[in-house]
Amino acid sequence: MKAVVCTIYGPPNVLRITEIPKPEPKGNEVLVRIIATAVNSGDVRVRGLAVKGFLKLVMRFVLGFNKPRNPVLGTVLSGTVEQVGDDVTDFNPGDEVIASTAMKFGCYAQYIAMPENAVITHKPKTASFEESAAIIFGGMTAIYFLEKAGITSKPNQKVLIYGATGSVGCAAVEIAKHHKASVTAVCGEKGIELTQKLGADTILIYTQTDFSKLTDKFDIVFDAVGKITKKQCNNLLEKNGHFITVGALDVAKETKAQLEQLKQLFDSGEIHACIDRTYAVDDIVEAHHYVDSGRKKGNVVIKMI
Repeated sequence: MKAVVCTIYGPPNVLRITEIPKPEPKGNEVLVRIIATAVNSGDVRVRGLAVKGFLKLVMRFVLGFNKPRNPVLGTVLSGTVEQVGDDVTDFNPGDEVIASTAMKFGCYAQYIAMPENAVITHKPKTASFEESAAIIFGGMTAIYFLEKAGITSKPNQKVLIYGATGSVGCAAVEIAKHHKASVTAVCGEKGIELTQKLGADTILIYTQTDFSKLTDKFDIVFDAVGKITKKQCNNLLEKNGHFITVGALDVAKETKAQLEQLKQLFDSGEIHACIDRTYAVDDIVEAHHYVDSGRKKGNVVIKMI
């Protein structure tokens, strides 16, 4: 089967398209034919070993010293079940599914075998395969961090989202609105139209306004791109307010329940798939270059078919 492999840590051109063996599902596994995946911040961070200080050494020990132990990157997928093991009860051949593999990777390939109790579920009924792949990474990360900060504890909270046009930020705006929050979105000038569509109540352009000088107080300040610090936000927080960031050591814990929630929110029209660009798998290097540029808004989707 065709797959994209990471031959060594480095720039996008370390990625190679090659043929690898098609997996055979075990008794408790489903074999999924992958139709779409996405290039997320986690993918480019791993490919380029793009972390600072001692974290670079930590990542080498965790992922592989000179190159990823699993050279097939990619953490999200949408596709169809092609085959199921004898012990599988929740899925059947032909089922349309979405899944996240997190640090196990493996989604830059035409097929993947996964245990049925992994983070996999049936895809949203109203979503295309491309849309389904686009909502997973940002949506699951946003759910994890917002729930950790107490978004479900009460309605009408005031939430500031820094980096509101990335895949995590886009999802965070809509998920916070689902929980009846008043959302202030901080983004670049080119993100105004997108954040308006997402439903942000207030939009701040970071090149024009120093958000840290605001007099407003927030229940939650969510750094969705890992570029600000709690110190910058201390004067913005309510007495029992929470600062959360994707830039810390805490990595979002992904669950099947989060996938189910995203599916329900999409089918009810409360969240949408923010897709910036879609590439064929043969253009994976170009897709990684684009994500590396920092210009993407929402998600970059890869069509495996």
